[in-house]
Amino acid sequence: MLKITKSELETVAVKPNQYPDTSKKEIAFAGRSNVGKSSLLNMITGRKSLARVSGNPGKTRTINFYLCNDEFRIVDLPGYGYAKVSRSESEKWGEMMEAYLEKRENLVKVVQLVDIRHKPSAQDVQMYDYLKYFGLDGIVVATKADKVSNNERQKCLKEIRNTLGMGKGDVIIPCSALKRTGTDQLLEVIEGLLNESVDEE
Repeated sequence: MLKITKSELETVAVKPNQYPDTSKKEIAFAGRSNVGKSSLLNMITGRKSLARVSGNPGKTRTINFYLCNDEFRIVDLPGYGYAKVSRSESEKWGEMMEAYLEKRENLVKVVQLVDIRHKPSAQDVQMYDYLKYFGLDGIVVATKADKVSNNERQKCLKEIRNTLGMGKGDVIIPCSALKRTGTDQLLEVIEGLLNESVDEE
């Protein structure tokens, strides 16, 4: 199974001419500002502070490219849905995301993060529809899974699946950075995506 033994921040970008070259496959991660994306990225890469966990939600205003095992990249997309962001900043965010999602030819898939405890917000649904439009949907990580009981978990996952309008074959993975659960399943999915995209070439 895929194990990330080496990871480093390669590039921080706000526009396409700052992106690294397209020679390596990329899997991006998107989610609301306080969904626990940095903690999840640190968990799957086995690094304590690869992605900075901020006390101020919505701080990431850049696209961060992390090179993993010198073979592929994990891309941290800026968090969305933070109330204190001005409209002009929100518009800039939209343009930045669109430029990346629409034109990045080596982007294999976007993993969308949602908080397992809450029904996906209108922005979560909008993001999933957006990914669907670009053919990048199909994988959702439900974060903070340790915060709900085993009985509640299935109910929460079903609600997320229904609210986002996920298809039968779409994958939803409950994860907890605190308990370090869900990593193996997520890495397995990432490995499958990387191998699949190689086969298609």
